[in-house]
Amino acid sequence: MEISAELSLYPLGAEELGGPIRTFAQKMEDHGVELSTGFMSSTAVGTLDRVFEALKEAFAAVAEEHPCVLVAKFSNACPVEPKRQSP
Repeated sequence: MEISAELSLYPLGAEELGGPIRTFAQKMEDHGVELSTGFMSSTAVGTLDRVFEALKEAFAAVAEEHPCVLVAKFSNACPVEPKRQSP
């Protein structure tokens, strides 16, 4: 099943936010999840298993280094094709 997810990662106490966010995005893409990154959130598109496995590893990679909050919304009713944007 294809799903889409709107994701917002908030690294807490990090001096530079870009590093942890780039780490998170790279881990997602390493799993074959299509990711569109915006200013306040990213949209991930992929299969249910792929997206959730990628989220697990991406969150763990950031959380091992920084306290963080991840806000996620999921849909199987309105998958979208991501547009590539620079953060």
